[in-house]
Amino acid sequence: MQRQILAFLLTFTLICSASFAADKPKIPKPTHADVAHGPHDKTKLDFWEAKGKGPRPLLVYIHGGGWIGGDKGRGSSRIQAYLDKGISYAAINYRLTGEASLPVPVHDAARAIQFIRSKAKEWNIDKKKIALTGGSAGACTSMWLLYHDDLADPKSKDPVARESTRVIAAAVGGGQTSIDPKVIEPWLGPNVLKHAMIHKAVGGKSMQDVMDNYEKHEALYKEFSPYNHLTADDPPLLMTYGNNMKLPSENAGHGIHHPVYGVKMKEKADKVGTECHLLIKDVSKSDQYSNSHEFLMDKLLGKDS
Repeated sequence: MQRQILAFLLTFTLICSASFAADKPKIPKPTHADVAHGPHDKTKLDFWEAKGKGPRPLLVYIHGGGWIGGDKGRGSSRIQAYLDKGISYAAINYRLTGEASLPVPVHDAARAIQFIRSKAKEWNIDKKKIALTGGSAGACTSMWLLYHDDLADPKSKDPVARESTRVIAAAVGGGQTSIDPKVIEPWLGPNVLKHAMIHKAVGGKSMQDVMDNYEKHEALYKEFSPYNHLTADDPPLLMTYGNNMKLPSENAGHGIHHPVYGVKMKEKADKVGTECHLLIKDVSKSDQYSNSHEFLMDKLLGKDS
């Protein structure tokens, strides 16, 4: 009897495992894996080439993790959906703040965009149709790249550095539109400053250490807050957030992904006339798009993109 029970449990486990595996999205093998876009161990990317007539549009995924952790493998669940529509896909890694604080994580991501553009002919990429996606810190980086002036250096001896960092759109989730503690604490309350992302971003040992020496870090906080770079001529953005609107924020995790980040960005974008969509269930919706997938498909495949 005991053997029969064990056999039944084993069979049941195998069936459940097979069913779970069948439900998981199939992740295709990259066309090019762990390609170095910089000289450091972390500066690598994966690239999936889509089939189609002519150069293909590209979606680049920038992982989250507070610039403290995370990996390019996090963004793999919807790759096939984009490839099926003829959109190529890339996922990038960058150095984290444990190794190097700002500007390094964000500038590594910018360099990755330039490197990908330098591969346009070889990888059949349409340089004019590159969009970004990511969550949390990946969203913050994506919005910074979307709104920041072009970092291309046309006089550089490095051909990669001569490439543009500009993109045509970004769809992000739970992103920090500002990382400046003197801005976000009034927005969200003191709990947001308990998240290690804020002090580690500038190489601080603690939030107290950072605030005691705020003048030393102020320029970095202002520079790497996407909110500060938004102007009327910037490309379209779609932001998605959870719908816990409670203020002040309940804890560090709630604060660092609070929907008020999106509300503030949307208010500024509407004021200057930049296309911006904010999706918060039962709070904010877009008349054009119900999710980020629809938005990205439209921007990358639309005739006017």
